[in-house]
Amino acid sequence: MNCGSAAIHDHEDSSGKRFGRFGRSSSHSAEWYVVFLVQPRLVNEPFGDAGLLVDFNFTSRAILFDLGDLGPLPAGTISKIRQVFVSHMHMDHFAGFDRILRLLLNRTAELQIFGPPGLTDAVEAKLRSYTWNLLDETSEDFSIIAAEWNLKDKLTRSRFKARNKFARGTLGVEALASRRLLMEPDFHVEAIELDHGIPCLAFAFQESLRVNVHKARLDGLDLPVGPWLTGVKQLVRSHADPGTIITIPGRRDMKLGDLLRAKVLVTGPGERICYATDLAFTEPNLSRLLALAEESDYLFIEGGFLDEDEDIAASKRHLTASQAGNIAAAARAVRSVPMHFSPRYLGREQLLLDEFQKGLTAGLATRFSG
Repeated sequence: MNCGSAAIHDHEDSSGKRFGRFGRSSSHSAEWYVVFLVQPRLVNEPFGDAGLLVDFNFTSRAILFDLGDLGPLPAGTISKIRQVFVSHMHMDHFAGFDRILRLLLNRTAELQIFGPPGLTDAVEAKLRSYTWNLLDETSEDFSIIAAEWNLKDKLTRSRFKARNKFARGTLGVEALASRRLLMEPDFHVEAIELDHGIPCLAFAFQESLRVNVHKARLDGLDLPVGPWLTGVKQLVRSHADPGTIITIPGRRDMKLGDLLRAKVLVTGPGERICYATDLAFTEPNLSRLLALAEESDYLFIEGGFLDEDEDIAASKRHLTASQAGNIAAAARAVRSVPMHFSPRYLGREQLLLDEFQKGLTAGLATRFSG
């Protein structure tokens, strides 16, 4: 996983046992063959724009959190992006819209962009800044769906189609029963509102069900490790009929139920990946963020200022590195990744990492900046 030069911080529980990628403890890692649904990585190095790519394993698909500088992402990676979740429309979180538009424009694809109030107007303004006289009904069928959350219980969708020269079309309003902005059988993405002087969204990617393969039991049935297991996991997540026939390369066909009865496949809570950037260190923000990030497998969190500049961080409604560490500790995130460092500390990255670690060790502070 490439997270620039920022460290990934594994946490330990009160007994000293280190949390790991194989559940709350990695002590059984040798027994299990674990292939996660997705792999997360930062788009930029820690002093760059905030942004998180969630790349799906064994399928040509990715989800992007924030639209800052996308220069480090190759065209092939950007072409896999199907959904983008925008925290807010400050330039360093939205300027990458042009790059993703340019690379997808001449393809038959649909790009969904989710974000806070004002998102649809922002997308339309971006599109209106260009001249589209060369587009017509024969152009590639590319469209952008802007899905704007009202921060409560409604999601308003609008479509911008290349074949219509990106004229705005209304798709309607969806009533939400929860903060889940996107729901699919294998996962969902939920959002919360945080205060950054303006509404700023934090997000959580939640895998529906984690399906682990017990390697010893797989060997006992003389079955190979391979991509066929990915399909089996999808069947388990979708609660498929146990009589479903599984084709195994080079082996006899088996029923899904036979694999389950042999306990080759064991289920557990799905992987949870949280992304939080640009927030003030206030009690309301912390309460909402801790509820979102509690015991997440990954917490990517901004922590751009040193303690000596806490007043500057507060004035800009940002976190210090130690405050970010405090939050990660209180959330009991399995792994935490600090990001979005202020460029004032270029050449002093280790100080920020040290203060983040100090915050992890100290736990959540009892005083707040507002």
